[in-house]
Amino acid sequence: MVSFFTDYSHVLSDDHQFVIPKRTIFNIEDMVMWEKSEAYFEYFGFINAMNEVAKGKTCRGQYPKSPAVEAILALLTTFKGWVSEIPPIEQPQRFGNKAFRTWYERLKKEIDDLLHFTLADRFHIALTELKYYLQEGFGNATRIDYGTGHEMSFCMFLCGLFKIGAFTEQDKLAVVCYIFPRYLDVVRHLQRVYNMEPAGSRGVWALDDYQFIPFIWGSAQLIGHPHLEPSRFMLPEFITKYSNDYMFISCIEYILEVKIGPFAEHSNQLWNISGIASWDKVNTGLLKMYKGEVLSKFPVIQHVLFGSVFSIKQAEQQDSGRRGNRISDLANQSNTT
Repeated sequence: MVSFFTDYSHVLSDDHQFVIPKRTIFNIEDMVMWEKSEAYFEYFGFINAMNEVAKGKTCRGQYPKSPAVEAILALLTTFKGWVSEIPPIEQPQRFGNKAFRTWYERLKKEIDDLLHFTLADRFHIALTELKYYLQEGFGNATRIDYGTGHEMSFCMFLCGLFKIGAFTEQDKLAVVCYIFPRYLDVVRHLQRVYNMEPAGSRGVWALDDYQFIPFIWGSAQLIGHPHLEPSRFMLPEFITKYSNDYMFISCIEYILEVKIGPFAEHSNQLWNISGIASWDKVNTGLLKMYKGEVLSKFPVIQHVLFGSVFSIKQAEQQDSGRRGNRISDLANQSNTT
């Protein structure tokens, strides 16, 4: 696939005209427009670029932190801190505590001031557009749910920071290994405290109720690991030892905290990964699965916002590859190679 992202040829110029992004995909027929758009290739190029730099790297490695990286980390810590100031309320229903709406209203109210404080002055003009991707990255206040579409919105925010030049090439490792795990910490805290429902979960046949990206980048981190093979990632001793080092393992630890019963029953797709020969194959399969199960699904893409940073205009170069959508397909392949 040709990536518009990795060569930084589309970093935005000083005279760029930013707009308020809006929804453009309103029916299944519009999905063709999305899959041919600049936004599609920019975004998936970003996912691929981060995947490449994550290979063999741990979340506790020593990587450069630019002022922009430090500022985004502090911003996420601030968001998490609000939860203790806005405790859940007493209510009859079990799921979807309405206190999340108060948390979210605070996010919308303070996001402009916080981002102006977070980013250097020359990037403030871009916030007219980029703030909406950050704002949509923590869940839906009406439904009080969270899913892969919200995760995608946050990743689009990170990609946008690269595109405007707030993040540079040297920030890639810190974005993958520091910022994204901090984001996961925030959204997991929101999920726990406010009992947020999964957005569009397909239960046992989904990879996970809430996330997808940390499994991709997390499997990349594990490529070449001398001890932790795919067949071992569910063993308690490896979860205890490596959950702070690798996003994939931290995801497994979180699932085991919030779900009960045999792993093969409540997380069948993840259980299938234990039968795959190598993390290289796992990683390749997850990238294909992401395209098939997230990027090609109307229920997710109908909520994506498009503007000047992520344009719905048709891209000049297209991906000719076919999408895959099942980890089990890869498992079958690994058994024959």
